[in-house]
Amino acid sequence: MLITENASLLAFNTFRVDVGARYFVTLETLEDIPVFLADTRLHKLPRLILGGGSNVLLRDDFPGVVLHVALKGIELLGESDTQRFLAVAAGENWHDLVRHTVEQGWAGLENLSLIPGTVGAAPVQNIGAYGVELAERCAAVDVVDMTTGEAGVMTAEDCRFAYRDSRFKQEPGRYLITSVLLKLPKTFVPKLDYPGVREALGNAALTPHAVSDAICSVRRGKLPGLEADQPGSVGSFFQNPIISSEQAAILREQWPMMPMWEVADGQVKLSAAWLIEQCGWKGQRQGDAGVYDKHALVLVNHGVASGAELWALAEQVMQSVQARFGVSLRPEPILVPAVEHSSHSSALTPSPSPACGSGG
Repeated sequence: MLITENASLLAFNTFRVDVGARYFVTLETLEDIPVFLADTRLHKLPRLILGGGSNVLLRDDFPGVVLHVALKGIELLGESDTQRFLAVAAGENWHDLVRHTVEQGWAGLENLSLIPGTVGAAPVQNIGAYGVELAERCAAVDVVDMTTGEAGVMTAEDCRFAYRDSRFKQEPGRYLITSVLLKLPKTFVPKLDYPGVREALGNAALTPHAVSDAICSVRRGKLPGLEADQPGSVGSFFQNPIISSEQAAILREQWPMMPMWEVADGQVKLSAAWLIEQCGWKGQRQGDAGVYDKHALVLVNHGVASGAELWALAEQVMQSVQARFGVSLRPEPILVPAVEHSSHSSALTPSPSPACGSGG
């Protein structure tokens, strides 16, 4: 176990916000975890679990302990007639894992290509893209209960996965994810219905590898922060709001061109990007904090914006959408330190407030 005092977190968040932590602890083996829990210096300090920092906005220095999970390993545990079961340590890079699977010819993760962050962060947010969510591919998660030190296994049902949500987000800091058990289908059923994917495929043979390449091409075309010379970001900053069918009918009458999709229980999903763009935010910036000019759902750090400056911009975006459409946006990344959500920044459906403890 490696402990650094007064550590910079600049290299551990994709927003590239320059903040510090009182202690930075790197967990490289499972044996490091009980050692950490036995360290009396760290018992009463707040904790933040941090992988690649791809789903967190650090709004200030962290006064406690940042736990960086660096556990490594990918193992094919076995196969059934229809599925392959893969155990992946929490510190593995997510995109590297996806590329490893498609290079073996294995299907199931190709639509989740080029999502930044670590494998351990994937269940926290229930990552999803281009018609696939982690919940569909997750069989179980190995965890350590940080309140008791006990190791255990959570089934996918135990994880309480929902849209960009999970038990780990609902109980921040309680569980340290050490590995994820994935179930990959042996039958390749490509999902190509999202804009740009078929075009990016061109005339390539339809394989998991080719679909992964196409997804990478589409993502690089609209999301920043995937290359070193691009502005920092966490990808989509706001969740797509879900509203009642009654409210959707009122909005459809006022705004006939507003994109809408029916979801479960008679509810309707809206495009946060469309709402933000209609409010004139696309491409705007305040100092080095800005809204990406290629995708209104993305906030970016053009240089040395602070976490507080990025959050101030996010609040203004949420307030303007609320004022114009009566629709509340909720930030997708975890906010550190957490904030109490006011009416303009609360989701329209019940969901827990983001808090420190489960960073991407």
